[in-house]
Amino acid sequence: MKKIVSLLLISSFLTSNFTFAQNQPRITVKGNQFFKGDKPYSYVGTNYWYGSLLASKSIGDRDRLGRELDLMKKNGIDNLRILVGAEGGNYDFTVKPALQYEQGKYNQDLLDGLDYLLAEMGKRKMYAVLYLTNNWEWSGGMSQYLEWNGHGPIPIPNIAPNTWPQFMDYVKQYHSCEPCMVAFENHIKYILGRTNAYTNKKYTEDNAIMAWQIGNEPRVLSIENEKKFTAWLNKTVDLIDSLDSNHLISTGSEGKAGSNDDLATYERTHMNPKIDYLTMHIWPKNWGWFNAEDAKTTLQIAIEKATAYINEHVEVAKKLGRPIVIEEFGLPRAYESLLPNSSVLDRNAFYKAFFEKLVLSRSNNETLRGVNFWGFGGEGKAVNTSGKWNIGDPFTTDPPQEPQGLNTVFSTDKLTLELVKKYNLKLK
Repeated sequence: MKKIVSLLLISSFLTSNFTFAQNQPRITVKGNQFFKGDKPYSYVGTNYWYGSLLASKSIGDRDRLGRELDLMKKNGIDNLRILVGAEGGNYDFTVKPALQYEQGKYNQDLLDGLDYLLAEMGKRKMYAVLYLTNNWEWSGGMSQYLEWNGHGPIPIPNIAPNTWPQFMDYVKQYHSCEPCMVAFENHIKYILGRTNAYTNKKYTEDNAIMAWQIGNEPRVLSIENEKKFTAWLNKTVDLIDSLDSNHLISTGSEGKAGSNDDLATYERTHMNPKIDYLTMHIWPKNWGWFNAEDAKTTLQIAIEKATAYINEHVEVAKKLGRPIVIEEFGLPRAYESLLPNSSVLDRNAFYKAFFEKLVLSRSNNETLRGVNFWGFGGEGKAVNTSGKWNIGDPFTTDPPQEPQGLNTVFSTDKLTLELVKKYNLKLK
């Protein structure tokens, strides 16, 4: 009798959890707004690219994952931008192990990790923006497709210094490489055709997914490449739309910075009406707006320049009649320290400017509808003097070629998380 009662209780528990996830509202777009079910949706979310790796049985830590998801949810963070695995994984300072370790061949444990992550997010009514490849070498991405299809070794800038121009020229070939683009299309079909092993839901019917994103920072790369880039972008958007009518589509663009530093190019490459919302990224340190050694002077400059960058992209979104999200922005800790106990006062001031802008946009019914700070590294930490990630190190939100902790918000960053929570409450 006890066994029968226990089984009934387990069955009831599983059913209630499944129903809870099933009742999760879908994110949609109407005009220049996101909607969660029938209610307007604006959010302060985060980047959590390593989520599916942390959810892996073999290399992850599911207890840590649960704690991190709970902490984010506690602070109002329900929108996570996540990498769908990686390609190759054969170079130093790239994501390892890779989801697609050879072209068309997949690590089933990492796919299981992606399933588990989405199931856990669904239980908590959190939403994933899943990007399907990368312009940059740190997760393989477009350059790995080129190497797989006969274009020679990838000129990895972190291995051979001062090779960024060569790397950019290398990646530019992708938009002319028919077998590369076909291989990526096959990857899209494979991922979007998946059914989650934990929820038994098709990915295309899972409300824990907010959007499919073509890639991380796909760049036009040159004026003469715009036509080929746009043709590839439109074809990819159309493919995703044909496979999944339930989820939103975005490109993952940095905005003007990824469009030959030209706002008109950004607008032209995003004319496809099947692109449901626009994106922009803002990196004041990388773009020379902020110097941690002179934060007192340069922080205000960074905020002013970031505000101007936001405003001009919001105007494009208004013109196209779509929402826009600032889905990457970050700032180092004081003096670029990697230690969790170092000051984040400058970072918090930078974040606050974005959060205020978002709340104002929501109040005025304007097109800026979300921000994802970079990023949440939870319980991760730097464990070597170089700061760069090596296989076996704890994951942080910083990609493996960068000092771990550089732009990370840790679980111990109470002041930052309180700030995030405060503004998420304002967006309710």
